[in-house]
Amino acid sequence: MKVKAQYSMTFNLEKCIGCNTCTVACKNVWTNREGAEYMWWNNVETKPGIGYPKRWEDQELWKGGWVKKGDRLQLRYGGKGYMLFNLFFNPHMPEMADYYGQDVYTFTYDDLHVSEQQGQQPVARPKSMVTEEEDIPLTWNVNWEDNAGGAHVTGKYDVNFRGMSREEHEAYLTYRDVFYFYLPRICNHCLNPACVAACPSGAAYKREEDGIVLIDQQRCRNWRYCISSCPYKKPYYNWRSGKMEKCILCYPRVEMGMPPVCFHSCVGRIRSFGLILYDLDRVQEAALADERDLVKAQREIILNPFDPDVTAAARAGGLDDDWIDAAQRSAPYRLIKQWEIALPLHPEFRTLPMLWYIPPLAPIITSAGRNSPDEQDIFDMDKPGHGPLLGLDELEKFRVPLQYLASLFAAGNEEEVKKSLLRQLAVRHYERSLRVEGKPNVAVLERVGLSEEDAKGIVRGLSLAFYNERFVVPTTTREKADLSPYTERGFAGFAEMTLSSPLGRRKSYHRAYHTPEKPYE
Repeated sequence: MKVKAQYSMTFNLEKCIGCNTCTVACKNVWTNREGAEYMWWNNVETKPGIGYPKRWEDQELWKGGWVKKGDRLQLRYGGKGYMLFNLFFNPHMPEMADYYGQDVYTFTYDDLHVSEQQGQQPVARPKSMVTEEEDIPLTWNVNWEDNAGGAHVTGKYDVNFRGMSREEHEAYLTYRDVFYFYLPRICNHCLNPACVAACPSGAAYKREEDGIVLIDQQRCRNWRYCISSCPYKKPYYNWRSGKMEKCILCYPRVEMGMPPVCFHSCVGRIRSFGLILYDLDRVQEAALADERDLVKAQREIILNPFDPDVTAAARAGGLDDDWIDAAQRSAPYRLIKQWEIALPLHPEFRTLPMLWYIPPLAPIITSAGRNSPDEQDIFDMDKPGHGPLLGLDELEKFRVPLQYLASLFAAGNEEEVKKSLLRQLAVRHYERSLRVEGKPNVAVLERVGLSEEDAKGIVRGLSLAFYNERFVVPTTTREKADLSPYTERGFAGFAEMTLSSPLGRRKSYHRAYHTPEKPYE
C-alpha cells in the first residue's frame, strides 16, 4: 500500500442554480487575457444538452480517455504510431466552430460609448476577434443551452440518451421544461489522467504532493494531444503564446490554505473541497474494473484516514500530521466514501476523475398528479404511492430518468444512482418526521443503510456546513520538501506513450533553492 494525498471536490447538483458566478470568477482571475478568450476552465452546462465544446461526451467522435484491452489500458486515441501519423493534422480535436461558432467574438462596445445623439438606442453588434468582421452570426457559445434554451435543437445529440427507446427520448425532449439541471465542470484532476499519458513532450504532469494536474509551459510544444485525449475537453490552446493551458485548481491559493476561486465564489454553497488519501498501487486495478463496477472500484482505493495502518503508511510516505488531520476532516471523503451519495462524472472514461457529483433529487414528481400539495403532502414510506409525493418505491416516477443519470455518473449502473437518490430521499423523510411529527423515523434510514448520525451529518454537510467545514485545505510546507516542486513531478499515466522514450526525472538539472546542501541524483 502506497498512500498518496489527492485534492477532491464534490458538487451538490440539488442546489446549483446556474448563476455562473463561479464561471465569471474563474474567467476574471485566469483567462481574461489575449489568447484565452475562448477558454472556460470553469463552465456551467445545462443538461440535457451537448455542452462546451459541442458533444464533448461523445468519445466515438473525439477519442478521449482510456479503453480496456484485455488486462491493460490503452488510450482511446491510439498508440504511438497513430499519434505520429496524425502529428500535423489531428482529426480528433475540436475546432473553433465547436467552441464559439464562426469565430471568437466580442461586441462593438465603442458604439455605445461614443455614439452621437440619435433617434434610437445605439446597439453593440457582434464582432469577430479574429477577422474584426462585424455583424457575424452567433451560433454557439459557452452557455448556449442555458436553462434548456436549446434542448429542443441539441437535446437529441446528448449521448446520455443512448440506450433509451425512441419514444422515451422524444418524450423527454418534448417535455423539456419538465426536467433539466445544471452541471458545473472544471478539470477533474484525475488519478489516471489521459492528458498526461498522451503528451509527447512530458509537459503535462501530476503533482506528487497533492495530485493537481498541470502543464509545464516551458516543455509544452503544442502537440495538442492533451485536448484529444482528455475526455472532458478541459485543456485549451492559447493562440497567442502557442502553449496549452488548463485549470490549475488555483494552486497558489490552495498552497496557502484557501479553496479555488470557483469554490470560494459559489453563492449556492454547492461545492466541497478537501483531501482524500488513496492507494497508488491500486490505481491501475481500479481503472481496469468492469464498467458497471467502476464507481465501486474507485471508491475502494480511497482509504480510511482514521485507520491506524493508513495513517502510519501516510506518515512513512512523507505526509505531515496536519495533512492527515485535513483528510480526516474532509467533506468530500464523507460524501464519496462514507455515505456514498456522490458519483464521478463519466467513470467509463477510466481516468478516475476526482470531481464527484451528488445527483439532483428535485424537482420531485408527484405520484397523485393533481390537487398537490394537499393535506397528504408528506413522505409516506409505509404506504408507497399513497401520498402525493415520491416514495422510496416510486423512483420510476422520478422526473430525471434514472437511465440518463446512470449514463452520466455511473457508467450505466442504475443501482449506484438509486442508492444516492434513495439516501437523499430517506434523509428528507427523516428530517420531516423529526421536525413535523416530533418523532424520528429511524426505519426509513435503516432501509437505505444509514444511521441517525449519518443523516445528521448529511444534512449538515449539504445544507448547514460552515465555510471551514466545506473547505479543509492544509497549507503546503515547501520548506520541508527535499526537492523543488518542479523536480518532484509525477508522471501519472503511462510514460511509455511518449513518442521517443520514457522521460525520467532529471534531478541534477534542478536544484532546490531552499536546500542547496542536499545531494542530488
